[in-house]
Amino acid sequence: MTPSLHIARSGLEALDARLRSISNNLANVNTVGFKRDRAAFETMLYQVSRPAGAPAGADNRFGMGLSTGTGVRIAGTERVHAQGSLTVTDNALDLAIDGEGLFEVTLPDGRTAYTRAGAFTRDGEGRIVTAQGHVLAPGLQIPETATAITVGTDGTISAQLPGEAQPTEIGQLVLAGFINPGGLEPIGENLFLETAASGPPQQGAPGENGLGRIRQGALEGSNVSAVQELVAMIETQRAYEINTKVIQAADEMMRYVNQAV
Repeated sequence: MTPSLHIARSGLEALDARLRSISNNLANVNTVGFKRDRAAFETMLYQVSRPAGAPAGADNRFGMGLSTGTGVRIAGTERVHAQGSLTVTDNALDLAIDGEGLFEVTLPDGRTAYTRAGAFTRDGEGRIVTAQGHVLAPGLQIPETATAITVGTDGTISAQLPGEAQPTEIGQLVLAGFINPGGLEPIGENLFLETAASGPPQQGAPGENGLGRIRQGALEGSNVSAVQELVAMIETQRAYEINTKVIQAADEMMRYVNQAV
C-alpha cells in the first residue's frame, strides 16, 4: 500500500500549490493591472512492468502495456495575460494600455522592469513615476508650471504651460511587447522582469507593431474573475478531500493486513 500513499501525498501537494495560486488570485482581485496565475500539472514517472507490444508467446504480442503511475507534480504556474476591464478615473496620470504591451520602468539598480499597472504620479523632479517611485521610461520631465497634461493614444505627452495657447509636446512614451509574456518573471509591486523564456522586449510606440493604444484617465483592472476562482477553489477542495480518502483507505487496508497476518 506504500505506493498508493505516496501517490495520494503527491496529489495533496499539487492541490495545495493550486490552492495557493487561487488564493493569490483572489487576494489580488482589485489590484490594478494584475494578471491571474493558473497552476499546470504533469504526471510523474511511470513504472513500466511490461511495455505495450511485448511478445506474448508464439507470434502474439500484448495489445496493451502494464504500467502504473507514481503521482502528480506541479509543472509550473502559467500567467494569463488577458486584458482586464478598463475603469475611467479622470486622473491625468492614470494610463491604461488597450491591447498588447507593457510599460517600461527603471528600477533603482538600473534594471528595466515591465508593468501593466498604470497608476502613475509625479515625483519632486516632475518625472512620471509609479507608486513606489520607479521612473516611467523614457524618463520624461513635466514642467512644474504645467497646468494640464495630455497623453495621446499614440503615447505623445503634452503639457499646457501658462501664457501659451497651444500645448507643448514633452516627449513620447514607449511600450514593450514580448513573444511570450507568460515567461516574464514576477518580482512584486506589479512588476515583471525579462527572462530567456519571455524573449527580448520589442519596443515601439503605442498603436504600432501590434502594441496597444494608451487610454488616459483610465486604469486596467485585474483580470481575475472571482466567480471562476471560487469554482476552482471548490473543485480543488473536493479533489483534496478525495486524496485524503485514498490515504485513509490505504491506511485501513494496511492495518487490516497487519492484524490478519
